[in-house]
Amino acid sequence: MHPIAQAELRGENADGIPFRAKQHHLHRTWARTFSSIPELYIQPETLAEIEKVVSLAHKCRRRIVTTGCGHSPSNITCTSSWMVNLDQFNKILSVNLETGTVTMESGIRLYTLCEELEQHGLAMPNLGSINQQSIAGAISTGTHGSSVHHGLISEDIHSLKITLANGTTEFCSSESNLELFRAALLSLGALGIITEITLQAVPAFTLKWRQTINTDYKVFKSWPLDLWTQSDFVRVWWFPYTRRAVVWQADKTTEPEKDPLESYYNRLLGYYIYHNLLYVAQFVPRILPWIEWFVFGMQYGFANGSTTTAIQPSRKTLLMNCLYSQFVNEWAIPLHKGPEALRRLSSWLNHLNPDDPDYVPHNIPFSADGLYVHAPVEVRVSDTTLTSNVRPYLDPTVDNGPTLYLNATLYRPYWRDPPCRDRYYEAFEWLMKDMGGRPHWAKNFETYRPDIEGMYGENLEAFRKIRDQVDPEGMFVGPWHRDRIMADLPGSKLELEEVEVSRKKAVNGGLIVSGLV
Repeated sequence: MHPIAQAELRGENADGIPFRAKQHHLHRTWARTFSSIPELYIQPETLAEIEKVVSLAHKCRRRIVTTGCGHSPSNITCTSSWMVNLDQFNKILSVNLETGTVTMESGIRLYTLCEELEQHGLAMPNLGSINQQSIAGAISTGTHGSSVHHGLISEDIHSLKITLANGTTEFCSSESNLELFRAALLSLGALGIITEITLQAVPAFTLKWRQTINTDYKVFKSWPLDLWTQSDFVRVWWFPYTRRAVVWQADKTTEPEKDPLESYYNRLLGYYIYHNLLYVAQFVPRILPWIEWFVFGMQYGFANGSTTTAIQPSRKTLLMNCLYSQFVNEWAIPLHKGPEALRRLSSWLNHLNPDDPDYVPHNIPFSADGLYVHAPVEVRVSDTTLTSNVRPYLDPTVDNGPTLYLNATLYRPYWRDPPCRDRYYEAFEWLMKDMGGRPHWAKNFETYRPDIEGMYGENLEAFRKIRDQVDPEGMFVGPWHRDRIMADLPGSKLELEEVEVSRKKAVNGGLIVSGLV
């Protein structure tokens, strides 16, 4: 460890600004897909402490990674250098009830933010499927919700402050420092440490939701009609082996709250039954179609037309239980291409032949023989083109219309990787690229720089230009960034950029990553 850092750890500083760091911290992603042991794990509580950490990192020639709950299952937050966690930098700074604007420290978790907003009669306009992330982490990875009336969560950000590699903190918005704002709205942690965010909230609202089971044929038939516009919020879970789907829709209401009726299976019993069945399928994968049929029926009902309803606050209604450790591979494609994409995936997974009425040529150049996957595929939608705010340079959504998100989830029962992962995701990503898709930045995609450069073109170049200006030595750059968004030029490795040197299997699952500054 650098002598300057050692002196700070011993409290031998004269500036009076705490350096809240510790050693031997084990960092894991939420799904335990990756882990690493940073040299220092730092939890600042004030802006002055954050600026001090960045200045010390520069003096000690260290890379910085910022992390929250680690919900992204990739290696983007792994480091052997300095890790900054902002869980203690999480206060609401101001609430303007006339305009609905709320300013907060960037480390606040979404569940805390929603609870605090509710006390003021406010709510976030939109939420993703979970609320464990910090607000900074949610916008930095392009988090979205399930509504054709909303885009990325970043569309509701008026302004933010970000501490850059030189230790100074800059303000940016659509009216001030525009280029930095567009880069910071989806920064992937590669620009600096976002420290303050001003969000446009809305009056608190209640949602009446209904989920209905039906054949995927009926879902595909309603797709170009009213499937995505019939309600304020809509999402679909598609089960390829049963060729059925659950359509969930929610609308704003003033009716009194009413929780959903739950069967005995939808509690701990169902949780452990499904988990253990998935574990057995690790060794006998061919039983997975039966498992998915059984669990689908027990959870949602075996008959088409089965319906569940409830009325709940938006901060509860829009969430989804992620259940178990999992890999997630999510892509954004044009909304109108959804039925084609799902039918091609179904033809491949189910080995359909041309005589089957559901058959379409899938053209996937990989074999599905002996391949059995988990279900469902989560299907959601957004439309960032409706926003009056500027769009991030690295916005993965469609440029000229609504966007569909397809999320191929694979569970890791008791922390064990599913045997189908490599081949399934290879085929899934090939299909998504063939459909003109872009990967969700926070997920487990294996598509790299050459393809990503083709997807983003001038926008990626603009992002790189800003990134290089504010962090010329690569203090916030690691191997994940190098593989996907950094320019591939001779001698392009930056002085403080971290390089991965090894991976090994962890005892409790996942990969331990080691890096070298």
